[in-house]
Amino acid sequence: MLTAALWGLIQGLTEFLPISSSGHLVLIPALFGFDEPGLAASVMLHLGTLLAVLAYYRSDLARLVHLRTDPEARRILLLLVVGTIPAALVGLTLHGPIEVIFGEPWLAAVALMATGVILLFTMLVGRGLRRLAQGRWTDGMVVGLAQAFALLPGISRSGMTIAAGMAQGFQRREAARFAFLLSIPAIAGAGLVDGLDLIRQGGFTPDLLVGMAVAAVAGYLAIAGLLRVLVRVGLAPFAAYCLIFGGIAYALV
Repeated sequence: MLTAALWGLIQGLTEFLPISSSGHLVLIPALFGFDEPGLAASVMLHLGTLLAVLAYYRSDLARLVHLRTDPEARRILLLLVVGTIPAALVGLTLHGPIEVIFGEPWLAAVALMATGVILLFTMLVGRGLRRLAQGRWTDGMVVGLAQAFALLPGISRSGMTIAAGMAQGFQRREAARFAFLLSIPAIAGAGLVDGLDLIRQGGFTPDLLVGMAVAAVAGYLAIAGLLRVLVRVGLAPFAAYCLIFGGIAYALV
């Protein structure tokens, strides 16, 4: 149960903070000798983080029901649909090679440092003025391509999508809002794929509910904390973390 709670905490924090959950799931076992989460644990952890983002952005999701009368809801849905396409295509076509990379911790360490460098570049981007209601389909494509790049372990999905949104001129909070809403189909899709495998293989244990609950609470708090830090100081603190942890991991694995 303690192990499930630990992985729930790691997954919940790293899924939404721009420090790469996939990278940590590769590097922490390599550095500390932990067993990687099994298939059942992976499904439940994804479900926990999905519950976190659904709860935090429940008002945005509720607005999507009123597409006919809410122009902003239609615009957000367009951005989400367009933004989901690149990652879905890349995930389906390159699933095998990406799984191979997951077996190479040093590659995840290098990718984590690359995440840090990209996050640093956001310091050169001025504070945007645009809101999601002003988004265009090209914005969705750019942010979607950034999310596809983040399929590599060590490349942070939230970091890449927030950085891309900021580069497109969105306000920091709006860039994060788009990034987290866009994570919903990505997390749900990953959970569905693993869930189908789990149904075939079995392996569910009750202690995984603890991991799911911890992931949900930690994920919700991570979203709230990131938004506060992002608005005040940007992504620089997370860039420093990625560079330091990635460098240490590269030296040790």
